[in-house]
Amino acid sequence: QVQLVESGGGLVRPGGSLRLSCAASGSIFSLVAMGWYRQAPGKQRELVAVITSGGSTNYADSVKGRFTISRDYAKNTVYLQMNSLKPEDTAVYYCNRPDGLLPWGQGTQVTVSS
Repeated sequence: QVQLVESGGGLVRPGGSLRLSCAASGSIFSLVAMGWYRQAPGKQRELVAVITSGGSTNYADSVKGRFTISRDYAKNTVYLQMNSLKPEDTAVYYCNRPDGLLPWGQGTQVTVSS
């Protein structure tokens, strides 16, 4: 069974950057699209970035131009580079398939505050 472990979150000032990592176990990782989700307090979890098995990417309008999703097939890892962070980016960030059908990891907290 695939396990997902997110890391790289933290406290950052507005305008700062963070790079999140999602390490996945399981041989199917390279065959599936993966995405990054976030969930802010009191809000529903939202999908903010997707990368296909072939490397094509797509982003929510709220992060387009600021976030970049990438993947390392050899390391079974998906990354989210987050630049020009805003307070509204504060959330717990998770990775999963775009359909959300893999077991969810614990997520990583991102807090953007001065």
